[in-house]
Amino acid sequence: MTPDLSSTDAAVDSAIVALEQQLSMLWRRARSNSYKVARRVHPEMEPAAYGLLVILQQEGSMRLTDIAASVGVGKPSVSRQIAMLEQLGLVHKEADPLDGRAQAISLTPAGTQQLVNAQTARKQAFHELMADWDVSDLQQLGHLIAQLNATYAKDNW
Repeated sequence: MTPDLSSTDAAVDSAIVALEQQLSMLWRRARSNSYKVARRVHPEMEPAAYGLLVILQQEGSMRLTDIAASVGVGKPSVSRQIAMLEQLGLVHKEADPLDGRAQAISLTPAGTQQLVNAQTARKQAFHELMADWDVSDLQQLGHLIAQLNATYAKDNW
């Protein structure tokens, strides 16, 4: 006997609609929180720049082209963000030891400290927000979000 695909398709469609609605809400809230986190690093910092600081924290000194490639954004956009971060004293540029024509970008000590302070506050906020969740639910949510991110990474809309 052949399964009824129309009811399966309807169930999948309904689940995807619900998922899309919840993700839209989550992204709006995340965007709002990004402003708050960025302001904790520096009152004049744009939210998009926070991710660049985290990459530099994780990877160390990097060239502009490598930063742009790692976030999947054009070099002019990243260049503008880096210039703003440099103006705020959060990053600095120096000649790349492997290629004197290029510049290596890294966090300043003040940038490192301000980023760590913001990350500590963000982590504390997550602890408070998720205090009544079971650890297994947090782990499952983390796993499912990682799976979703991997799915996004392999698909070019």
